[in-house]
Amino acid sequence: MSFHHTAQQSPQNEPRSENPLTALPLRAARWSATHPWRAIGAWLAFVVIAVCLAVAIPTKSTTDADYDIGDSGRAAAILRTHGMDNRPTEDVLIRAVPGGSFDRAAAEAVATTIAGQMKAQPHVVKVADPQLSPSGTSVLVDIELARGTDDIDALQKVTDQAQRAHQDLRIAESGDVSIDNGVNDRVGKDLSSAEGISLPITLILMLIAFGALIAAGIPVLIAAGSVAATIGITAPLSHLVHAESTVSSMIVLIGMAVGVDYSLFYLKREREERANGHSTVDAVEIAARTSGHSILVSGLAVIASMTGLYVVGGATFNSLATGSILVVAIAVLGSITVLPALLAKLGHWVDRPRIPLLWRLNRRIGHGGISGRVLGPVVRHPVVALVIGGAAVLVMAVPAFGMTMHESNLKTLPADIPQAQTMRAITAQFPSQEANAEVVVKAAAGDRTEVARALDALRGAAVATPDFVRADNAPVRVSADGTVSVLELVMPFDESDSRADTAIGLLRDRLVPGSLSAIDRAGAVAYVGGSPAESVDDAHHLRLFLPIVVAFVLLLTFLMMGLAFRSVVIAALSALLNLVSVGVAFGLLTLVFQDGWFSGALGFTSPGFVIDWLPMFILVVLVGLSMDYQVFVLSRIREHVRSGLPARLAVARGVTDTAGVVTSAAAVMVSVFAIFATLSMLEMKMMGVGFAGAILVDATVIRLVLLPAALTLLGDRAWGRTPPAAPTGDQVVEQDPAYALV
Repeated sequence: MSFHHTAQQSPQNEPRSENPLTALPLRAARWSATHPWRAIGAWLAFVVIAVCLAVAIPTKSTTDADYDIGDSGRAAAILRTHGMDNRPTEDVLIRAVPGGSFDRAAAEAVATTIAGQMKAQPHVVKVADPQLSPSGTSVLVDIELARGTDDIDALQKVTDQAQRAHQDLRIAESGDVSIDNGVNDRVGKDLSSAEGISLPITLILMLIAFGALIAAGIPVLIAAGSVAATIGITAPLSHLVHAESTVSSMIVLIGMAVGVDYSLFYLKREREERANGHSTVDAVEIAARTSGHSILVSGLAVIASMTGLYVVGGATFNSLATGSILVVAIAVLGSITVLPALLAKLGHWVDRPRIPLLWRLNRRIGHGGISGRVLGPVVRHPVVALVIGGAAVLVMAVPAFGMTMHESNLKTLPADIPQAQTMRAITAQFPSQEANAEVVVKAAAGDRTEVARALDALRGAAVATPDFVRADNAPVRVSADGTVSVLELVMPFDESDSRADTAIGLLRDRLVPGSLSAIDRAGAVAYVGGSPAESVDDAHHLRLFLPIVVAFVLLLTFLMMGLAFRSVVIAALSALLNLVSVGVAFGLLTLVFQDGWFSGALGFTSPGFVIDWLPMFILVVLVGLSMDYQVFVLSRIREHVRSGLPARLAVARGVTDTAGVVTSAAAVMVSVFAIFATLSMLEMKMMGVGFAGAILVDATVIRLVLLPAALTLLGDRAWGRTPPAAPTGDQVVEQDPAYALV
């Protein structure tokens, strides 16, 4: 078997030296098709070796130091250096059973017994005396653990035994380690559920798209292989870029979506060319020149967009960028190598066994019967279509201007995680467990007395405001060498309350400078840290970098589209439509999660904000993913333009030709992301809603209305050519029976 040029050159058979983005997938397809078993064997070996890497090399997870940002990060670094960073804690809460009365004496006796038993457990550093809540309705046992502790089974056994022995009381444990364990268990269950649902749904959609079992299975297998290989490779990579806990979710989410889409683009074009009378070899070559080019440009666009996360920096974005870039690159690799090998080897068998009903449905969708009814009026009345479509997406995007961002906290955890329920009860009963700010002062050891005096004055000034309350159990902590002092200030409201941000600003701008001015000398520094301060710094960091990343990503995609299509107009239009998709996603996030629309149907309680890192991540991923459709549709339109068709007919034919492929691809992406919207973790829900909603709008309003309307109005100017004298676009459209609707 050998590749060769067809005797009749089709318009898509451009000179191979014209564009390296065309030459690369063509050469890869030629080698893979002429050496199919080598290509298939190499891909399988690659996936197996990658998976083995994950087994042999443990993944290096992120540490607290990876998240240091701003003044709170500097405060945390000082505390870690001097061994003063807070150790993990577990708390046992003892209260009345629902509907019962609280027996204070019995509860305190149980608390004393639990405290004594906890002292004998491994990894326990200190157990505080049981404390009664201000309301007098519960007792708390606070347990301090050694740093790095992640096994608290022994502590949980003590708590469970106490609960079994005292059925008249409600005894539960929560804390740093137990909440992490509970969240990790839930994430694991969610991901298993998502994977179990997404694979059969994707396969069903592929059966509808192709009407044949083998053709439907190939994209799913290549996408699954890409995901497995990426997860394997991220294990050794995590020792360079520490892996965030959500990176595996992102790899599955993005890998299945783009992996299936890329294979779908390629396979659909190959089948289309075979249906047009080309041999299998020639059909694979044409698919490599056209869809292979589109896949490569789309993959590079996603990768370019994801590099914007490196501009922001930080553990979360670096980890997510690395995982996402890797899975997209591997999906592209599989689509332009092993896929041509499979197609060349299978030949016409790729369309077997056929499922009669789905085969007929596939033929209907593939010829653009559904989209033609929308596209006809758009091409005939582009100005009206542009105004109506633009107004629709503007309405969806406007709520984004009121979006509020905050880091995840107890409010964003699923209410049915027991540890989260217990911690909510603890923070409600014990205000000192609420949002606390830490003032960290580093000065010469000889200034210790002056520092203590200044911090005492600061405490007085702080509690004199309504933003802080006095806590007698929070003395100033001093490092062993006397150079670092830490004052903890308690706020009487929830960490996600906007008043916490105001209180941190008050501390940094007025109270700390005013109270510590006496020790303001060379070498003395003071930083406000703690969880509320970290949230303020994270939000400030993201607000600072969001416009920079927007500009960076749009500029990169503008340059890539300009180079790929040799048109500044096409590049500018693509960047604008990408921005529209992002605006829609942000608007949906604001309406659903900040304002609480459809919260009952989606099964969550609105926290009143959007989790801070998600808009940035959704921005860069969505810009890349939206390029899938744009590149594929624009490439087909350009083929018709280069064949000599007038611009209007080229737009009509290009959009109609790709309607079935893009509809199928959008259905896969929307379905995969929608599954994540059903999961219990709020981060997953937000990603699912943001991505699914924006891609649905992108594949319908933008692809069928805004893009063709704009290209029709721009005409030949979009493609850098002089309009032909005759026939006109209207005449050709009217004379073309295949596009009578247009």
